[in-house]
Amino acid sequence: MKLEARRGGWTGGPAVADVPAVAVLEVSGAVLEWTVDDPDGAAAPRMTVTDVAAADWLWRVVGPASHAALVSGAELAEVDLLPEALAPLRRLAIGYWLRRWWPESSRDGIARLDPALLDGELALLVGSAQEFFTEDTLDSDVEGLLAPHRTALSALERGGDPRVVEVVRACVDLADDSGVWADDLASAPIHAAVGRREDYALAAGRDGERSRGAIAGGVASVDWLAVPPRTFDAAEHTVDWSVEAADASVFATVRVALTDGASAAGVPVRLQAGAASATGVLDGNGTAALPLVNSDGDELTEIQAWDHGWSTTTVLVGPGRPDTAEAAALRDRIRDFARTRLAQPGPDAYLAEIVAAESDY
Repeated sequence: MKLEARRGGWTGGPAVADVPAVAVLEVSGAVLEWTVDDPDGAAAPRMTVTDVAAADWLWRVVGPASHAALVSGAELAEVDLLPEALAPLRRLAIGYWLRRWWPESSRDGIARLDPALLDGELALLVGSAQEFFTEDTLDSDVEGLLAPHRTALSALERGGDPRVVEVVRACVDLADDSGVWADDLASAPIHAAVGRREDYALAAGRDGERSRGAIAGGVASVDWLAVPPRTFDAAEHTVDWSVEAADASVFATVRVALTDGASAAGVPVRLQAGAASATGVLDGNGTAALPLVNSDGDELTEIQAWDHGWSTTTVLVGPGRPDTAEAAALRDRIRDFARTRLAQPGPDAYLAEIVAAESDY
């Protein structure tokens, strides 16, 4: 790999995919990026070194000679990466990617990853890679990973799976060393929510559901970049919209499929159809009833609604941009990647993925 000096640091490596197909890890003094489905895996990172002094781990992944060249301030350095040293870093990056972008979907049959188990595994990996986190970074926060999950990890331990029990007990030791939990895990009440397939399906709603007598209706998709993680079902066409009239008012009803146990309360939603529009926020169940107005801000009448052309209607969930074919293709690519990880767990698989794949989903 060629590393080029830029603004007091170094950058080099292959171009990576756009979000959400890129896994990112911030270590001390540097940011590492990988395209998640790159067959070259750990051997093909994009590396941006922002602080050579803070990146005192660099010799571990480029070797002492290349590290010396970088420290000396050469304008251009050719380095040979050590894939075995990069492998645990890429696995960490993939783990953080799973937290943010895993395309959980009842409709597409992509199983939910247990967030407590995944965060516990990540905390253990961060704890075992402290030589790369000599300074605090966004991805070095062991306490932040463990703190919300004391009760959920206790419930997982009582489930009896020996692989999970091993992870949970290691998390307890790490939390004890870090002072994360004030009291013993074993004393925590067991009331963690455990999703059931039938509950999940109910949360998702019915495809194409429309109110009786609707003036118009259709479906749309959620832009993953515009919404909070672990909230919306990651399938396509999970947004059902309809235009209805009642009591001399015309309004748009929007229903968005959610993941198990999630709340969409407060997420912005906007429907646009030419000069007619409706704006508001979703409730906790992913539903909104929005008054329709014209370009002057006046309420649409029922006669106007029947005469209006609704074929160009778009629905935006979150403060996002109009959806594109390219974005939809990238989402398809990510769903394929997730299915492959579940069907054929590799050496970098997390136990959370393996347990999800084994579940009767």
